[in-house]
Amino acid sequence: MSKKTIFTGAGVAIITPMNEDLSINWEEYGRIIDHQIANGTDAIITVGTTGEAATMTEEEQVACIRFTVERVAGRVPVIAGAGSNNTAHAVEVSKQAEQAGVDGLLHVTPYYNKTSQAGLISHFFTLADATSLPVILYNVPGRTGVNIQPATYQKLCQHPNIVATKEASGDLSQIANIRYLCGDDLDIYSGNDDQTVPILSLGGKGVISVLSNVAPQQTHDICQLYFDGKVQESAQLSLKLLPLFNALFSDVNPIPVKEAMNLLGWKAGSPRLPLVRLDDGRRETLKKALQGAGLL
Repeated sequence: MSKKTIFTGAGVAIITPMNEDLSINWEEYGRIIDHQIANGTDAIITVGTTGEAATMTEEEQVACIRFTVERVAGRVPVIAGAGSNNTAHAVEVSKQAEQAGVDGLLHVTPYYNKTSQAGLISHFFTLADATSLPVILYNVPGRTGVNIQPATYQKLCQHPNIVATKEASGDLSQIANIRYLCGDDLDIYSGNDDQTVPILSLGGKGVISVLSNVAPQQTHDICQLYFDGKVQESAQLSLKLLPLFNALFSDVNPIPVKEAMNLLGWKAGSPRLPLVRLDDGRRETLKKALQGAGLL
């Protein structure tokens, strides 16, 4: 079974900029999309965790997906976050995303109510059957409280529409096992910016990146250097950006990355409650990290 890779390289888990009243700032969002593409980003992942989908209405989520597709206008692939802990709701958003013209869907594991490994298989198969789109699974146990086991991935990747995973378990041994069991039937993207190079070394296709919001060219270059056989240069660039990776995760994502975008002159605004803005101490650390990376 040969599956089509949705993208290789650095896909940005893009923020959703907000006005002062916390409505979506469409004008700024369009500018950010254009800036990303102009600076080497290989795919746009909209309304994911970083895009604050959790505090959007379904109407806002779908509007965001439609806007992204129209603004990108085929320049790079667009992947829509459509996941939910309610399978029926995720099916509905997936269908609307397909109508909007996205290139793929990102489906997170069910959070809060969780489920068993058998439940994960039923959930993801139902979602993969709901549209003709390729699906990227999203495994982030630290947020959801549920982990996709390697043996479960082996079953999931037998579905023709399940083509990839965003692995943010942080467990490189697990990722090696997934690669061993699934081979070319499942593309692997790093879900943690600081693990991009190790995951590329295991045959990964790239990263779905928070860092890309503030450093699109550098994040693209980490992947491209690796693909070009310049492994040392790729690793060195990644290590140089480590203080910035750490600062971007000094608080719950996307609190620090929105603050970083504000510091860089974008009108990212505040995150929606229950998330609040970064405190002064961490903001200072973030500022220094942006300066150290040559971005500020």
